[in-house]
Amino acid sequence: MRTTGERFAVKVLSKRKMSEEDLAALHTEIEILKSVDHPNIVKLIDIFEDERHVCLVMELLLGGELFDQIIEKDKFSEYDAREATKAIIDAISYCHSLGIIHRDIKPENLLLHSKDQGIGSLKIADFGLARSLDQNQLASTTCGTPGYVAPEVLQQQPYGMECDYWSIGVVTYIMLSGTPPFYDEDNFQLFEMIKNCQYDFEDDTWKYVSEQAKAFVSEILVKDPKTRLNLEGMKNHPWFKLELNQENFFPEESALKNKLFKYVSVRNEGR
Repeated sequence: MRTTGERFAVKVLSKRKMSEEDLAALHTEIEILKSVDHPNIVKLIDIFEDERHVCLVMELLLGGELFDQIIEKDKFSEYDAREATKAIIDAISYCHSLGIIHRDIKPENLLLHSKDQGIGSLKIADFGLARSLDQNQLASTTCGTPGYVAPEVLQQQPYGMECDYWSIGVVTYIMLSGTPPFYDEDNFQLFEMIKNCQYDFEDDTWKYVSEQAKAFVSEILVKDPKTRLNLEGMKNHPWFKLELNQENFFPEESALKNKLFKYVSVRNEGR
């Protein structure tokens, strides 16, 4: 047998620890991963299954989580945040073109292929909550991660792909400021903030951010999904046409990295 030296990640799942519903969800995730092929989506290479286990052979991503790499960088610019946002938009646009909604876009699911390739190697992972929708079909399951879930999902209304738009807005907000737009230790209060779209740009960090970036976020974090900025609107937004200098990073006094470090630390404690 000839070896290529290529390495992969193997995720081993025990069937004994899964309910029938969990197993059905896993097979849905597998079918979705088998159907996608995009440079900004983690690749499923192969599947092995027996009576006790399901083994997923995945593309090996050595760059770690996006936010962990941001913290390690000497500087982080609005340009970097925009590049990461663009990669997310490209991946989700591709998914939506196939009728797939992700429903769990969050920093933990944004990984880098390698540290050397940087933000350009961003990959969206974990399609455990993803599902395929037929044309004009809506989803109804209340699911997602607190802090990133859209108002219509929390209000238990039928919802469509716009829920992913909302999550992109939340992630972009965090990349630009180091803090989440919606936060409360009490989930009930957190969900009320989300349902009422209660967020602002008052933090000192935002004074270093362009008006176009603020407009981009504010046009996404809109309560009514019908008026929320869609993916085409995101791609053509003035923010992506703005000339940004890669060296125009947030000053140290803006404490962006410190805020991101605190955010990541709190998030990890809650896992």
